[in-house]
Amino acid sequence: MESNELEEEEFGFSRNYFLAKELGGSSKKSARKASDINLVDEQELREAYAKLEFKHEKEINNLVNSYRKSYAEWVFMLRCGFGLLMYGFGSKKGLIEDFASTALTDYSVVVINGYLQSINLKQVTVALAELLMEQLKTQRKLENYLKNQQPFHTQSMDDLISFLDGPHWDDGESFVCVVVNNIDGPALRDSESQQYLARLAACSHTLMVASTDHVNAPLLWNKKMVHTEFNWYWYHVPTYAPYKVEGIFFPPILAHSGSAQTVKTASIVLQSLTPNAQNSYCEKLTCLCNLCRERFLVSSQITLNAHLTEFKDHELVKTRRNSDGEDCLYIPLSSDALQKLIHEISQ
Repeated sequence: MESNELEEEEFGFSRNYFLAKELGGSSKKSARKASDINLVDEQELREAYAKLEFKHEKEINNLVNSYRKSYAEWVFMLRCGFGLLMYGFGSKKGLIEDFASTALTDYSVVVINGYLQSINLKQVTVALAELLMEQLKTQRKLENYLKNQQPFHTQSMDDLISFLDGPHWDDGESFVCVVVNNIDGPALRDSESQQYLARLAACSHTLMVASTDHVNAPLLWNKKMVHTEFNWYWYHVPTYAPYKVEGIFFPPILAHSGSAQTVKTASIVLQSLTPNAQNSYCEKLTCLCNLCRERFLVSSQITLNAHLTEFKDHELVKTRRNSDGEDCLYIPLSSDALQKLIHEISQ
């Protein structure tokens, strides 16, 4: 057999092998449908939560109070240049805020609540810069710098961080402290927010204390962020305290709330599909199915059709007839819901 024929045979074999693998994987369909996910009413959920009786309150208070003995050590570690990262089961909001209000009274403190749905880090950074400026004014350390000083709210994040990093003066006693409840919260999980927080933590005139609860929180940071910028010193401080405040602001994923519910149910269903199927669905949200081929998400029209069939089975895509009598595919979500879904499944 000639070499060209051997190469053609090998190419055909490999092509058929990967095609069979792709089709084989897509044939194992999940039985989940969006309509099968029954979500409770939000008000009903909140009423049930309000009636919960939390146990062992005395023991929890004693445990949290026992951590007070470590406050002096924590302050020492902060002054040594470490960021403090508190982890362990239970809400740590009360603990780290008590630490800030009792052991960090020499510094100005700004609290960031990562469990909120939206956080403006630019406003937080402006507040930090203003607090540091007040300290330096009191100490009369910035008289020359203040002559050309622009209002902080008109400055960029880079300029604000540059100010907090203190290249304009030589001072080792002026600090502002950032307390971050749930640094892995939904409003802070994006890469840009984590990068800004890391840069803030690395500033020479900022101290950072944060708590984390998600088991995959370390995946938010690369090696440089962990060891150079945040420079975390990890403290295991389980409190077993209920997440009362965090639970109020966290989106009720079990509750029915219009488009938010639709996005959540669609997200749950999509999580049961293959990564290529999820990516294909994202591309279809913009009605540009040809991008699926260009980005090698599917290798053939057969595979694309298989994904479409799967989406229809799961009720992620529906069919309706237009005025010309043709069947058209559409996604039964509003524009806002589509944007939220793309953001959620792209994380």
